[in-house]
Amino acid sequence: MLRIRLQRSGREGRPNYRIVVAEHSAPIKGRYIELLGTFDPLVEKHGFVVDTAKVEAWIKKGAKPTNTIARLLKGQGIKGMEPFIVEMKDRKVKNPKEEPEASAAPAAEAAPAMEEASKVEEKKEEEVKAEAPAEPAAEVSAEGEKKEDVPA
Repeated sequence: MLRIRLQRSGREGRPNYRIVVAEHSAPIKGRYIELLGTFDPLVEKHGFVVDTAKVEAWIKKGAKPTNTIARLLKGQGIKGMEPFIVEMKDRKVKNPKEEPEASAAPAAEAAPAMEEASKVEEKKEEEVKAEAPAEPAAEVSAEGEKKEDVPA
C-alpha cells in the first residue's frame, strides 16, 4: 500500500520534512517513489509547499495520506481529506500501560469500596488495642538498668 507521508531531514533542533510517496513498509528515511513537496514547521507562513496536482493524482491511484499529511493538506484547501483524518480520541492506544478512558471508569467506582474496607480495618485495629491489657511501665535506674514495678 502506498502512503503519502513525511520524511524528516534537517539537523537536530531544526527539523525539515519532505512530503513523499512511499511504500508503507519502506523505512522512514529510506527510498521513496516521488517527492511531492516540503514542510518546515518552524516557518509560520509558506512553510508548507506541495504540488497539489501530484497529491490528487496519487490519491486517485490509491495512495493514502497519513493523519498529519491529511491535516496539512486540508489546511491548504485540498478537498476530500476528511476520510483520512483520524480524531485523537478514536486512535488506538499504542502503549499498553496507558489505559483508555473506558477502563478507567470501573477503577473509579472501586475506589469508594476500597475506602470503606480500609475504615473497617482501622476500626478493628482500634478494638484490638482497646481490649489488650496495658503493659506495666518499666523504670530506669541511674545505672541504666530497668526496674520493674513490683506490687507491695
